[in-house]
Order: sequence, then C-alpha cells, then structure tokens
Amino acid sequence: MMDLLKSFSHPEEVMALLRFKFGGCEVVMPKCDFNSMSPSLKTCYDLLNKTSRSFAAVIQALDGELRNAVCIFYLVLRALDTVEDDMTIPLDRKVPMLDSFYKNLEDPHWKYMESNDKDRIVLEQFPCISKEFRELAEVYRKLISEICQKMGHGMTVFLERKVDTMEEWDEYCYYVAGLVGIGLAGLFSASGLEDPIVGQDSKLANQVGLFLQKTNIIRDYLEDWNDQRIFWPKAAWSKYAGDIGDFAQPENRERALECLNDLITNAMELVPASMLFMSRLQNQTIFNFVAIPQVMAIATLERCYNNPKVFTGVVKIRKGEAVRMMMGATSFDKVKAIMRHFTLEIMERIPEKDPNASKMQAVCQKALQVTETSQEYSTSSIYPPLYVSMGLMVSAIAYTYWSQVSQWYSDLL
Repeated sequence: MMDLLKSFSHPEEVMALLRFKFGGCEVVMPKCDFNSMSPSLKTCYDLLNKTSRSFAAVIQALDGELRNAVCIFYLVLRALDTVEDDMTIPLDRKVPMLDSFYKNLEDPHWKYMESNDKDRIVLEQFPCISKEFRELAEVYRKLISEICQKMGHGMTVFLERKVDTMEEWDEYCYYVAGLVGIGLAGLFSASGLEDPIVGQDSKLANQVGLFLQKTNIIRDYLEDWNDQRIFWPKAAWSKYAGDIGDFAQPENRERALECLNDLITNAMELVPASMLFMSRLQNQTIFNFVAIPQVMAIATLERCYNNPKVFTGVVKIRKGEAVRMMMGATSFDKVKAIMRHFTLEIMERIPEKDPNASKMQAVCQKALQVTETSQEYSTSSIYPPLYVSMGLMVSAIAYTYWSQVSQWYSDLL
C-alpha cells in the first residue's frame, strides 16, 4: 500500500495501474497452452515462474516455437548461475562444474542435489530441462550449448580475479550478460521472426546486455559491498578513494558521487547501441521483451545519477512508474520518448563541478540524437480536484491486485 501512495502524486502512474488491471497487462500476458504440453515441459514453465516471475511473463508472451527455446535458454543459464552463486560449493569443485556444465545438456540423468542456493530447484529438476533442450530444433540447441559453454568458462575466469580495468569490467559484463544478449539475438533470428542481421551483429547484442548489467552493478553498490563482492572496476573507484568501501562513509560522499557519476556516464554511452538494436526488431512480442528492460535501465540510471541514496540503500523506480513504462514501451517511437525523457532529466542534474560533467553532456547529446521523436513522455506531480476525490476508490481497486504487480516489478529491477 505504501508503494501505491508513492505514485499517488503522479496521476499518470495511477492511471497506468488501472489500465494494467483492466486489460493493459496483455503486454506480458502468457500465450502458453499448458494443456497441450508434455509433463516435463510443464515442469520447465513451472520452474520459470518460480525463478523469475516477471521475465517468465514476457517469455511466455513470445510467439511460436521461440517461446520454448527462450524458456529453456533461461533455465539453463539460471542453473549455471546457481552453481556460480552457491558459496557452499568449494572452488576446486565449482570450477570444473562450471567449465563442463554445457555437457550436462546431453546427459538425461545429470542433476545436482547438494546446492544450498535459493534457486537450487533448477539443479534438482535439471533432467526435465535437459530433456526439453534435446526436444528443441538443432539450431536452437547449438546456440544454447555454445552460450552455456562460453559463460561457464567466463565465470571461472572471474571467480578469483577482481575487476580492475575498464576493459575487464566490459569483459566481466560480457560473460554474465553480453552473452545472454548474443544468445537471445541468435534465437530471435533462428526463429525466423527477425532478420538474420539481428543475430549476426554480436557486438551490438553484447552492448545491449552490457547496458543492463552495468546498470545493475552501479545500482547495487551497497548490497554488493555488504556481501563483500566488488563489481565496480578499480580503474574507476581508485580515482576517488583509497578503498571502494570508503564510499559508504558519509564523510566521503562527494567523492562517492563523483565515482557514481563516472560509471553512469560510461553506461550511458551504450544508449545508441540499445536504440539501434531495437530499431531492427519487427516482431511485437520480441520488441516488448527487449524494450521493457531497456527503459527500466535508463530510468534506474536517471534515479541513481548524483544520488547519495545509492550509498545508503537500494535506489528503485516507483512501481507505478515501472508499470507505466512497461505498458508504454510497445513501439520504437514510444521507447525513444522514454529514453529521451530520462536523458534530459540526467542532463538537468549534471553538477557543474563534477569532473565528468563535460563528458556526460556529450554522452547525453549523442543519446538525444538517436531518440528524436514527436512522441512525448513526461511525469507530473499534480493534484487535480477530481483526482483527489477518486483517490480512495483508486487505492481500493489497486490494492486488490497490487501483489501481482509487485512480483513482476521486483524481478524486472
């Protein structure tokens, strides 16, 4: 209920929530016919819903055979990631598990029952995943296996190696997210729903993945630091502090913000690549699948920019705002408008004395060049009389389905 109240001063967000309730949710409505599925495929979609509620929705909204391919692709990488995340698996055992994980796709009996990770169910039920993997068309199997092999190897590279240089930051993000983007782009083209260029331009697909991963890393500074995990590159933070943990101290807040803005500037350089990738997409369900995380990312960067709260908690966009963007990101021009809006918001807040001020100005100008559109996207904080009088009624209606929105939102960000 508190989250609903946060959107109460933004009428367009409350209206989006109402539209979502009364039909607008079709953007992420599943198209699956569960009655026609085999028991193992039903299990796979059950695992998908248990491990990623919001991505489960947009995956299930995909068209044709691509839906199953992306579902299995997600579950395979979720299983691989679960091995990597499980800190109870010793390194001498984890490294060979990650390196050879792709081979488990051809083993009908392989499963792992000793994990303590929250998503261990995908390892325990892996025979169902591998069975459905082997049911996919060869072109899908080849792509998924290759990405799994590369990602597994990449995870071993950074298990004991810190991210020092900016090149290593790009390399790390490539292994954990860029490869996902490359794999998805390949699946899109292999399905015949998108042109071959979408899957062939691996550099562009990698950059789309990097945009999302860098946003998450930037936002999650405090959570990662508390867990003694360091993903901010040393080449960046060492310019502003002797130790990355210094940023969590109030007396270092000015330097912390300078480093934060430095990294956000780096991430914003990827906006043109994101726009070019989306401009090539023709299938509506694929466009929705790609566009929703991209607009969430730039909104998150805008909210984090020069924001000291990054160092005291987790910065998130409002749930009403997230739903509004999710429903609005259904055409290229609408996505342009959203990306442009948040770019302009960042530009308005660039501190004059920030060491990266001029660079951020230039980066934002490039983003504005690729997001020119006649569409508009704006936010407001007004209380028209009719809006206030409807407040209690809106709150009551929204409360009845808020838990569903909350589930999708928590995984999107």
